[in-house]
Amino acid sequence: MTRLAPILPPAMLGMLGGGQLGRYFVIAARKLGYRVTVLDPDPDSPAACMADRHLIAEFEDPKALAEIAATCAAVSTEFENVPASCLAQLASSLRVAPSAECVAIAQDRIREKGFFKDSGLPVGAFRTIVSRQDLEAASEFPGILKRARFGYDGKGQVRVADRTEALAAWEALGSVPCVLEVLVPLDLELSVVLARGADGEVRAFPVAENRHTNGILDVSIAPARVPEALAAEAVQIAATLAERLGYVGTLGVEFFVSGGRLLLNEMAPRPHNSGHYTIDACPGDQFEQQLRALCGLPLADGRAMAPAVMVNLLGDIWEKAGPGGAPDWTRVLATPGARLHLYGKNEPRIGRKMGHFTVLDASRDAAVDRAFALRAALGVVDD
Repeated sequence: MTRLAPILPPAMLGMLGGGQLGRYFVIAARKLGYRVTVLDPDPDSPAACMADRHLIAEFEDPKALAEIAATCAAVSTEFENVPASCLAQLASSLRVAPSAECVAIAQDRIREKGFFKDSGLPVGAFRTIVSRQDLEAASEFPGILKRARFGYDGKGQVRVADRTEALAAWEALGSVPCVLEVLVPLDLELSVVLARGADGEVRAFPVAENRHTNGILDVSIAPARVPEALAAEAVQIAATLAERLGYVGTLGVEFFVSGGRLLLNEMAPRPHNSGHYTIDACPGDQFEQQLRALCGLPLADGRAMAPAVMVNLLGDIWEKAGPGGAPDWTRVLATPGARLHLYGKNEPRIGRKMGHFTVLDASRDAAVDRAFALRAALGVVDD
């Protein structure tokens, strides 16, 4: 275990990626008196307007990386598809967390699944697919064929009933390396968001129960409606995974619950969508924890002050409002315990995450009921 010398305000920190996760990192940093440089090629990225500096360049741009190395005390990322080579390059001259190796594992489902299995952690049956012959030999049906790289929010994956469907899906995905996962009977989905410091200190937030629609997170309920023993087991598995990785930073770990048994699904080497409730429910949210771990500060308390329900707001409801329109936020803003978060994205699109709202209540069941009522009032319709 390593105890890092703390990086204190008003140091300049670097953030690779300018999406909403980067935006909240910048907000957390500003609250504590840090400055932030964001590197992102999008001139209108949500984090850019909050940052002290915005380098509008590709992640691998040598000049931009050199400028970050020369001006920042430490660097993190909000997006697992930032090339791991960029993080490795920066790590030669300044502090980087999470490490390039951790990000590289998360970027490749083949490596990720293999790491879970080799670490002795529970994971469902899967097969590595790199050729047509691998699929012809497969027996993991029905299953889900997932592109090994660059898939998120349900993209790059196809449910397949048999070998014939799998061969067609593999060709449709570009005949690239994939994993074929056995489709397990699903009780529900859970996630653990935790932070780990370089000294091995781990602080986990309450386990979240998640519901997805079309592969995109729809609703998160925290604490999850599961037995305490199962939630504690999920936290322990996630903490063990972070330890085996030598992870530093905020980590999201997704689980399937099948027949009452936990199975690892995937990990996110960054704050996680299901952890957004921590912004309103916890003394130190997942973004502050990311910053604290990066800067070698003591981690904040991960306990929640109240049960919380987070509802994602996708561009679909902007589309229903008509051209140039926006949803009517009046009811959300008028509801006690409800908090609205919009990400500052200029262009709403179907399936694009534009914001979220969170409902806090002393009763978890009441928070669920109120959140779903607001969700319906905003025009979110279940398929």
